[in-house]
Amino acid sequence: MKKMVALVSLSVLVLFSSLFVNTSNTEAAGNKRLLIAEAKKLIGTPYRYGGTTPRGFDCSGFVYYTHKKIGIILPHSARLMYQKGRTVYKSNLMPGDLVFFNTSKGKSGVSHVAIYIGNNQVIHAVSKEVKIDSLNNPYWKVRYVGAKRL
Repeated sequence: MKKMVALVSLSVLVLFSSLFVNTSNTEAAGNKRLLIAEAKKLIGTPYRYGGTTPRGFDCSGFVYYTHKKIGIILPHSARLMYQKGRTVYKSNLMPGDLVFFNTSKGKSGVSHVAIYIGNNQVIHAVSKEVKIDSLNNPYWKVRYVGAKRL
């Protein structure tokens, strides 16, 4: 009888505590998967300076648009996006993190933004179209500035 009472008490405790489990990590992971799925649908979309629609994107317009699709509003500026979120070390990147680069010759700061999709790859709008690139690509590797997690 004591074992049965203990088992029932334990079951009630587990059930009660499950009501208070923080689901935000699960929701965040789901949102990041949705974000990356939305971004991948746009591969091949042409590059357009100032563009924020599937008719054409610049880098921050692409990030702005994909985040808006999942309910997150960001500024349309890589520099301003870099001021959002929490800094993440390159070794701790997770899918959905924003990755920033300096592509401006002779200037410091941030001028390009991409979405990390895992396996050391990012998706972004570059000179011709939305595409996937490796962070090991020599061009991007030397221009890496940092990353943020929203």
